[in-house]
Amino acid sequence: MSTRTEIATLGEFGLIDHLTRNNETRHASTILSVGDDAAVLDHFGKQVVVTTDLLIEGVHFDLVYTPLHHLGFKSVVVNLSDVYAMNAIPAQITVSVGISNRFSVEAMEEFYEGVYAACEQYNVDLVGGDTTTSNKGFIISVTAIGEVTPDQFVTRSGAGKGDLICVSGDLGAAYLGLLLMEREKKIFLESPSVQPDLESQGYILKRLLKPRARKDIIEFFEREGVVPTSMMDISDGLSSDILHVCKASNMGCLLYEDKLPVAEDSGGEDYELLFTIKQEDYEKIVLNEQISVIGYITESSEGKQIITRSGNKHEITAQGWNPLK
Repeated sequence: MSTRTEIATLGEFGLIDHLTRNNETRHASTILSVGDDAAVLDHFGKQVVVTTDLLIEGVHFDLVYTPLHHLGFKSVVVNLSDVYAMNAIPAQITVSVGISNRFSVEAMEEFYEGVYAACEQYNVDLVGGDTTTSNKGFIISVTAIGEVTPDQFVTRSGAGKGDLICVSGDLGAAYLGLLLMEREKKIFLESPSVQPDLESQGYILKRLLKPRARKDIIEFFEREGVVPTSMMDISDGLSSDILHVCKASNMGCLLYEDKLPVAEDSGGEDYELLFTIKQEDYEKIVLNEQISVIGYITESSEGKQIITRSGNKHEITAQGWNPLK
């Protein structure tokens, strides 16, 4: 039988000491890590990007089917994805948790094992955080700090007329592209109660529970000398996120349904990168099998359109996740 250690037996500082006892430092820019009043970072002439995410039990995750190890890993990865979306390389994170007394020390160890696994895989340092009591449920706040060569960061607002719209990897079928089409929406609404067959859904579950951040794409850009004109990560679904880019850039777009890299068995929060590039960079990206060109940027007066497989044009509507609904 597994033992259960009550968190109260360690106290807040004791818990932090316990969970960070094997914490490693990987970056020269991490001058002082966990264990003092604040971390000290020195970024050696690089620009610093900072992003933070709040994950709340019952809103962003359900512990009924989310292993704590996976949750720790995912909490880090969703933040790193935002750093990569700025064309930056993440270097440090802080992790803060609010926990109720239903969580044991062992449960928190499992969560932090996932955090450390992500730190190792993406080469980042955990440099701080906070733990506090939560009246109910589990609350997680992660902040990621990255570095970028001065003025090489990429925003959502730089897309220009004629730029090619690209995505990395593959995108969730239920979540995105085909939901743009009313016919798909109808099928979905008519049979939402169909019980999932989890045996055959290993890929979806992995993508949902243990997503990846696209470090490889950012490294590819650097190797090939490509600087996207705009970029963001796809966390809300492609339709919503392309609208964000168009709005920020004050442009329109034309997407092609048959160009969307929709995985047959994919779904959920993809954390792929959506970006635009100048047409002259096409030759560089065409050889990367992980990048698909799905359309191009137009004048804002031309609207935000998608051409379906049957050749019809539709206005793109946001079908994505809205956490405030």
